[in-house]
Amino acid sequence: MRLCEEAREFGFGCVMINPCYVALACKELRGSQVKVGAVVGFPLGATLTTVKVFETTETLKLGARAIDMVMNIGWLKGGEKQQVLSDIQAVAEVVHAGGALLKVILETGLLANEEKLVACEISEKAGAVFVKTSTGFLGGVATVEDVLLMRRAVRIGVKASGGIRTAAETRRMLEAGADRLGTSSGVKIVTELRHAEGGEP
Repeated sequence: MRLCEEAREFGFGCVMINPCYVALACKELRGSQVKVGAVVGFPLGATLTTVKVFETTETLKLGARAIDMVMNIGWLKGGEKQQVLSDIQAVAEVVHAGGALLKVILETGLLANEEKLVACEISEKAGAVFVKTSTGFLGGVATVEDVLLMRRAVRIGVKASGGIRTAAETRRMLEAGADRLGTSSGVKIVTELRHAEGGEP
């Protein structure tokens, strides 16, 4: 897998993939420092909680060390805060028991600022270790404004993801308070950064 080869070569922290590829990615990355992570409840978080828990459990068994779950966006926008909380808590229990890392994807491009704040509060309370801006698949992209808002709202990590394609955008996200970045342009960004610092092109 090219993704795994690049992650190993460039020293990326984790490859995020769909659950069906976890076993293959773990095999490809055996012996490296690169972790394998997977998304659950993709793309709108609208699957049943029991399905998310099952998907998470099976994915962890295959070797995933990070789970990015999509928050149930419909429930949040409908004001069903307790259901959103219970949904995340159920997945968080499984993830923590498996010694893995849970990130909750808010899909900020679909939310008003007040909804983003509520989503951050619920995610932290439910046991997430990171809140993440977006999947990158629904047209929404990470913005500096959203990262700033999320950074102020939580004490846990903030992951900026979606539409980050250049070294300049990377710097802006980090300066805004992102602790981690998700991008499909990692090789390009690292190459730009090395070139800017006078390293190998």
